[in-house]
Amino acid sequence: MSTLVENISDDDLVYVASNVAIEPLIDNWYAWAHLVSPATAAMNIKNRHLNIIESYIQNPMIHAAAVKNPKMLGGPFIDYGGERVEEIKELKVHTEVACKDLLELADHLDQLNNLLENEANGYSLEPLYPKVPDSLRGLVELYYDLNNNPSYRFIEPLLYRTKYYSEELQAINLFKVRNDDSRSFILSTPSLPESDELRLNIPLKSKKIDALFKTADQPKPYGELKALFEISSEQEHLFKSLFTKKEPKRYQKYGEQGVLTRYFGHACVLVETKNTSILVDPVISYGYESDLSRYTYEDLPEKIDYVLITHNHQDHVLFETLLRIRHKVKNVIVPKSNGGGLQDPSLKLMFQKLGFESVLEIGEMETLEFADCAISGIPFLGEHSDLDVRSKICHMVQFKDNFKMIFAADSCNIEPRLYERVRDVYGKVDIVFLGMECDGAPLSWLYGPIMPTKLERDKDQTRRLAGSDFQESRALIDIFEPSTVFVYAMGMEPWLKYISSIKYTEESKPIIESNKTIAYCIEKGIDAERLFGEKIIEYKNEVMA
Repeated sequence: MSTLVENISDDDLVYVASNVAIEPLIDNWYAWAHLVSPATAAMNIKNRHLNIIESYIQNPMIHAAAVKNPKMLGGPFIDYGGERVEEIKELKVHTEVACKDLLELADHLDQLNNLLENEANGYSLEPLYPKVPDSLRGLVELYYDLNNNPSYRFIEPLLYRTKYYSEELQAINLFKVRNDDSRSFILSTPSLPESDELRLNIPLKSKKIDALFKTADQPKPYGELKALFEISSEQEHLFKSLFTKKEPKRYQKYGEQGVLTRYFGHACVLVETKNTSILVDPVISYGYESDLSRYTYEDLPEKIDYVLITHNHQDHVLFETLLRIRHKVKNVIVPKSNGGGLQDPSLKLMFQKLGFESVLEIGEMETLEFADCAISGIPFLGEHSDLDVRSKICHMVQFKDNFKMIFAADSCNIEPRLYERVRDVYGKVDIVFLGMECDGAPLSWLYGPIMPTKLERDKDQTRRLAGSDFQESRALIDIFEPSTVFVYAMGMEPWLKYISSIKYTEESKPIIESNKTIAYCIEKGIDAERLFGEKIIEYKNEVMA
């Protein structure tokens, strides 16, 4: 693919173009949360990546046909047609060598599970510690739950300090995104070299990334950036294509007395007061010509006081966006994990390892007080296939005059009594952002690679990654009595196809159920809308009083 390059000299002041993507990689695969944490990375490389690679090598044309079938979107199929078999074979050999330590860790976790299954029979677990595989000794605690089921937890901060967390496996791709259809689903296809992508082997925590994307607002001499990244003559054509001498659109700071809320797509919402900016679940479109209006990186403030993360799924913790804005972010607020469970790696540790300097955890029914707002952690149920995952929270943001909004994300209101109790503590909520992606993939789609044994298909199909349906949404609305309801986090925006693989029709359950919710709200005199693309809402003091 040809790449348009401006006539730029080393002395020219340049801005990084608004459609430049940073694609984070771990061992040549798109870096999502379960590839950052060493234990989940080990299991995914062994039980997901190598299986997909081997399947493609054996039957490349089956993969080529599957990626063209809309019903197969998001499936374990490599999107390279049938032409790149030799490169995938080379990748398999590379993986087996470069990830030798992680593959060893995966094998030893299997051995640990077998040890507990066969020898943990209700008696003291102390005699089993010497039998734990040597690589795991000192990294795990063995325990029984109250029903005498044996399990283990990681001492996760130590795990990150072993050979199993290797920054040498990390890299980034830099390239321009041209349109909404330019990227295919990225979680099942490894990243092979492309002529229009610049691969840089640097750790994801590197401050060079911040220096690059600061130039979105503050230009630097091109030569200084080229020297910083040690760009070779062979790389310079691609590197130069990432920049422009044209000054970008300037963000206009909100200066009124109310609250300005802007929807950026999916679950991403920017909330601003005169003094504070809050960005929820950042997933942001790049800037390019499109018939569908949307907010982009150019519409973000120069500083973001708080980034709020609701839960650890790849469409809510998107490192591609988070690394691009890291230089703007003062604080990241994440839910607390369960403390070492394989299925629930610590988001705080993860963000710290990836170069975020101020990462705060919030637990259920905890409140963090700030200058002109308070952020409370509201319990988040469901959507995690009935696994013991604690790193999920609904964020309630309360401003002056007791004006409250809640970001419920994909919380599934399977037990309305919970939110009745929450209402007793916090009172009514003015605005509810409610996720209604109520189909959801089965447990195995996300968590299958870390499961010790494969779950039977009929059980797997009942344990889904699903948000609230109409009945559950109605109960939540009746409890909190909001004046406004926004259905969001549906994965509908076309620029999300590469991460969500979602394509709805009018017959799709999430559309039918959310239509019912909106109609119910309107019947009750509640403003309601299913968000799509972009939306701006301003609440003045007189509205908030």
